[in-house]
Amino acid sequence: MSKHRKKMPRREFVKVAAATVGALPAARYAKILGANDRVRVGIVGFSDRFRQALLPAFGKVGKELNFEIVAVSDIWNRRRDEGVAGIEKVMGAKPRPFRNNEELYDAKVTDAVMISTPDFLHAHHGVDAIRAGQDAYIEKPLAHTMEKAVEIRDAVKQSNRIVQIGTQRRSAKNYQIANDFIRSGKFGDIVMAEMTWNVNQPGRWRRPELVAAIKEQDTDWKRFLAYLPYEPWNPRKYLEYRLFWPYSSGIPDQWMVHQIDTVHWFTGLARPRSVVANGGVYLWKDGRQNWDTATIVFEYGPLDDVSKGFQVVYSSRMTNSAGGTKELYYSNAGMLNLDTNEITPTGGLDEKAAAEMGMKPNRLSAAKLSDLAATETAANTGGDASTTANVRNWMECVRSRKQPNANIDAGYNHSVALCMTVAAMHSGRKVMFDDAKRDIVMG
Repeated sequence: MSKHRKKMPRREFVKVAAATVGALPAARYAKILGANDRVRVGIVGFSDRFRQALLPAFGKVGKELNFEIVAVSDIWNRRRDEGVAGIEKVMGAKPRPFRNNEELYDAKVTDAVMISTPDFLHAHHGVDAIRAGQDAYIEKPLAHTMEKAVEIRDAVKQSNRIVQIGTQRRSAKNYQIANDFIRSGKFGDIVMAEMTWNVNQPGRWRRPELVAAIKEQDTDWKRFLAYLPYEPWNPRKYLEYRLFWPYSSGIPDQWMVHQIDTVHWFTGLARPRSVVANGGVYLWKDGRQNWDTATIVFEYGPLDDVSKGFQVVYSSRMTNSAGGTKELYYSNAGMLNLDTNEITPTGGLDEKAAAEMGMKPNRLSAAKLSDLAATETAANTGGDASTTANVRNWMECVRSRKQPNANIDAGYNHSVALCMTVAAMHSGRKVMFDDAKRDIVMG
């Protein structure tokens, strides 16, 4: 540097340097951080989902990849205290508590966050995280309104942040093998998919003891409502939000998005062509608004060729558990069963039927997915293996700056299918979608 060049004041230099780093491509930015630098993670919402699944997963892979939980933000003092104690027990270090996300981000103590707040807040809190410069793991559903789906997708696309959605099937080995098998062409064209998620749990998503214990002064009700219109304090809607719209749609938010996401993944189709729905609250008359029984029919296929396509029939009930959780894909040659992880000729075109039409039989050879590669998970992937794999994939991508398995496009696509479903449930009409306007179209 020339001795005659004027030295830049330190404060101005810091501003310029910060702006320069923000403009760097993601890959270069990752190198500046250093591959071995500790990644500091904040937890946004110490929920049951985080405590039961994400925290154990983090405990299994966090130290190996040098990720540490340093903060927990929750607007309810009880959950905040439980978060500090629970995280310390698993991770061996006490995180710093924050009363809300604004305080968390203002403290500038994190590089990334894991978001496991109520359904209607996932995208809202995700946008806040992106604007705060955070990489993020965001629980599903990403969004159940198109306004929020568009907002979070645009925010991520306009940033260089790494975002993983909690549709952990995309990191499960059996689903990855199934995806490869279908895309290889060996399965044949999908002609139908049948999906179920059945339980018999009258108390599902109910929290009567907590509802009786919580007081409005224990939390921040207005902050919980966020962008929704104000209504008076309601502890059931705060704690049992999955039973009440617009906080959640219930069954579709919680279960359907996992399974419909595999349709998008296996086929490369971004969304359904149409959706119809039927159902209601038939048994559990406990004040809930969201259905305890639902049947939803999706039509999928090329948007420019309606002569090709297939249906997905999704059914779920909370009143009888027969059938459990199933994902069955059918082709003209047989069936792929993601509950048993088997490929079978079940229902394939047999010799007699083929001969009657002067055709050749079309039947798959029986095989287990484990014959193609080792696998251990089944259709209900709420368990440890797939969640741990999804958390690991996110951590690895935060370091490499590669796109994760369940990226923002996957989340946006399942949100479109979800928003179409919600519109069909609420209207009783056939629902379609306008890609240009990014909005629902009523049939």
